[in-house]
Amino acid sequence: MPNHHYLKPLLEPQSLAIIGASDKPDAIGHVILRNVIAGGYKGKVWAVNPRHSEVLGQPCVASVEQIGARVDLAIATTPPRTMPLIIEQCAQAGIRHLVIVTSPATVGQSALDKRIADAGRHWGVRLLGPKSLGIVRPRLALNATFTDTAPLSGDLGLVAQSGAMCASVLDWATLNRIGVSSVVSLGNALDIDFGEILDFMVHDERTRYILLHVERVRDARRFVSALRSAARSKPVILFKSSELGAPAADATADAVFDAAVRRAGVVRVRGINQLFHAAKALATGFKPRGGRLAVVSNGTGPAAMAVDKARALGVPLAALSAATIATLNKFLPRDWNGANPVDLGGDATPERYLQAIAALRDDESVGAVLVVLSPLAMVQPERVAQGIVELAGSTRVPVCCCFMGGAQVSAARQRLVEAGVPVFGTPETAVELFSDISGYYDNQNLLLQAPSPDQDYERAGSGNARVLADQLLAEQRRVPSALETRALLRSFGIEVPPVAIARSTSEAIFMAEQLGLPVDIRLEGQDLAADAALARVNLSSLESVRLAYQDLVEAARASQPGGHFGHLGGVALERHREQPHARKLSIGVLRDPVFGPVIAFGAGGDPMDLYQDRALALPPLNRFLAQRLIESTRVARTLDAFRQRPPVNRQALENTLLAVSNLACELPWLRELSIDLLADEDGATAVGARLAMDPALGAGKARYAHLAIHPYPSELTQEWPMREGRRVTVRAIKPEDAALMRDFFQRMSPESRYYRFMERLEEMPPALVARFTQVDYDREMALVALTEEGGETQQIGAARYTLTADGESVEFALVIDDRWQRSGLGRRLMGALMDCARDRSYRYMVGDVLADNEKMLRLMASLGFSVLPHPDGPDLKRVLKPLQE
Repeated sequence: MPNHHYLKPLLEPQSLAIIGASDKPDAIGHVILRNVIAGGYKGKVWAVNPRHSEVLGQPCVASVEQIGARVDLAIATTPPRTMPLIIEQCAQAGIRHLVIVTSPATVGQSALDKRIADAGRHWGVRLLGPKSLGIVRPRLALNATFTDTAPLSGDLGLVAQSGAMCASVLDWATLNRIGVSSVVSLGNALDIDFGEILDFMVHDERTRYILLHVERVRDARRFVSALRSAARSKPVILFKSSELGAPAADATADAVFDAAVRRAGVVRVRGINQLFHAAKALATGFKPRGGRLAVVSNGTGPAAMAVDKARALGVPLAALSAATIATLNKFLPRDWNGANPVDLGGDATPERYLQAIAALRDDESVGAVLVVLSPLAMVQPERVAQGIVELAGSTRVPVCCCFMGGAQVSAARQRLVEAGVPVFGTPETAVELFSDISGYYDNQNLLLQAPSPDQDYERAGSGNARVLADQLLAEQRRVPSALETRALLRSFGIEVPPVAIARSTSEAIFMAEQLGLPVDIRLEGQDLAADAALARVNLSSLESVRLAYQDLVEAARASQPGGHFGHLGGVALERHREQPHARKLSIGVLRDPVFGPVIAFGAGGDPMDLYQDRALALPPLNRFLAQRLIESTRVARTLDAFRQRPPVNRQALENTLLAVSNLACELPWLRELSIDLLADEDGATAVGARLAMDPALGAGKARYAHLAIHPYPSELTQEWPMREGRRVTVRAIKPEDAALMRDFFQRMSPESRYYRFMERLEEMPPALVARFTQVDYDREMALVALTEEGGETQQIGAARYTLTADGESVEFALVIDDRWQRSGLGRRLMGALMDCARDRSYRYMVGDVLADNEKMLRLMASLGFSVLPHPDGPDLKRVLKPLQE
């Protein structure tokens, strides 16, 4: 595999051309060239402008074609209409990367944007922008932006869509002495987008954490895939603002975006200040031990401010143990509140503060301690700060601080800052930080989940869902009847009571007798939704069924004057079930225009309308994710033993959510689904459902193309018989394979390690293990070969590919356990990997092989790969094979 990223010429250019360099001080081309020169950039710089012979002391050429030397990167500041020609000139000059910087007032013409994008594809020039602010790489002393800020060097990577936001964040960082490793302004992102830039920053050793500013998402699958890939290796903090000129964001769209980034293992913050506070805290290793906060303060007012903010953000306060309270009783005033928050009293001394912090850190229920200090007479802030620094280094429970005031606490704050202890001026900001960082580590657990649509959830469906859906689509039925909807739900294993449809009084009474009294009946129709006013329940005689049927017919006719009951459908009858302990719940699937299907869960009936109690999650789900979705709602508190009602059968409720998730995965035509659910100690039953389909949503697309997150590909699992009766299981890798991967690495010979990684590795870093075991199954795939040895599962081989920059090729890597080499395993693994790439319509498979790795080169040649010279020199060979005939 190559030892550098393919975007290196863009983000680490050794030579640079400024197209549109100007001698006018207020021109963008002048500012960028001035910043490049003033920053001390060591690479070669060319100014390009046919009207000048030199600009700012730099010789000027009329066009890039006249430079006559290698140029890694060009930055164009001329009007957008000139871009197609400039792209062609760059290609003729051998320049493959171009940053397009244009005035915001001249951008936004969709036809011109298309011409620019088409020109880039045609000429093979990668584009950053238009409307990009530029790039910053302090390691190269490169500031190629049109801002007046001189960024500091550090380990923060910043990627922003808005140039103005990028400039604001840079200014804030510089003011607060925060250094950056890379700054990339995406602008309109006609070509290079989040995915490739994030991938570069993951590979960049100088970037420790990544900040993102997002205005809009064009391709949900690529966006979520990029986030998940980056968040596996480095902390990613995201701030989203609305796109200028776009419709006002509604609450549902924002909640869907929130669900997507949570699932990607990213923490989302609500402002620029929170962006940097979270980044600084993660960089200093601030990690709560659980999600519960303890507050200690020398004033009731500040403590109340912290508690109010915690409640508003849903941050739980720790319930102190009896042992902790007993310890605190020894040195706190007799009238202290005896609970969290801990009120030290207005006469609190440094000793009292430190004793309280030490007691709280030993309490297993405490995830973090917030120390709030007001500069009262006896407190001595600097002594408290010094004690906190000493305690923080010897405890697993993190401490964050709020030292309120000005001059009296400034030195204490500085002492905490120098020691890497988060410190703030208000309690609310400190609680926000705790909420954000707790959310980050919580979301990392979501990132590890790799659910499969065909997982076993104990109530298997009939397997006939596709047949039923195809029949409805063939009949162009966009809104199935209640009977058809229930059949679809049952085919996925969702418990639905049997229902009969009667279209006459006679049918109604005979069906009631067949079902068994008592029964519930309600009006059902394709164009008329079920309504409580159009239902009769617990009918215990056939005469009551007869009268109820007639009432419903009259009600149906009244609801649609001039209509005929035959056009409205019939009356649905089902066996009445007494469920005195049931909770009304709602499960649904909505279709977001960007992120596709989204699963909604919450309270049903009136509580949902009253409290808007709904949580969202992206499919696919597994049991862990289903449990988290349930616990994200307020109604979850009523599912345990509640007001003399026994607890709900949680497993049955989770099974229903898993079935709905499978439905959303397997039916790309689904536009909307709403299920009224009754859950009690016996199970979960769908008592009403409404479903809508749109054939256009799944037309001509791959199986899971409608999902923002690709499911775990369980269909790739195979059992292979090998020599001497041994058997090998081959499947896609999972996050929980990390231990197998580390053990596999340790068993590899030094030669095998070198041939695989192209460097001498003695151990496998955790970040590399995460990258290899946590794949998104969309733009990358990894197959592992497993066998049983000595009663334990061992990994004995791996083959993987990742998508290359052209979007049409994949780059592979292969490694086989030394004991299994020459067994044919490598050949079969490569065959399975190539089949997988073909199924996803990739055109070529390529790889880089060390020139002295003769065994690998022979294997590639026997598989039909061409062995070619490598552009990086004779030590490497490039192998390539077309995948599509």
